Amino acid sequence: MEKEKIDDKLTYAVIGCAMKVHAYLGCGFQKVIYQRSLAIEFRKAEIQFAREMEMQILYYGEDVGTRRVVFLVENMLPVELKAVARFDENHLAQGLNYLEAYKIDKDY
Repeated sequence: MEKEKIDDKLTYAVIGCAMKVHAYLGCGFQKVIYQRSLAIEFRKAEIQFAREMEMQILYYGEDVGTRRVVFLVENMLPVELKAVARFDENHLAQGLNYLEAYKIDKDY
């Protein structure tokens, strides 16, 4: 199977930071440990981010509540962390729902 190339520089940089955290810490920690570590990597890479940012959810233009995004990178890329042994379709669906709810382009 051919390895997929990531063309977007920001996405590539964020994934690189996450891989550094994973390579150093490995598996088995709580999500908050990975979150704090990823924040350090973002700072080292000079990537702008907001952590635990409260974002409004709209339903047909009406406010139905808020959801905290783990990281909002460069004011455009939501990053959700999962400290799980296996990433499944439900996790992907959750991420895609957040993109829709936050009105962020899914093709970013």
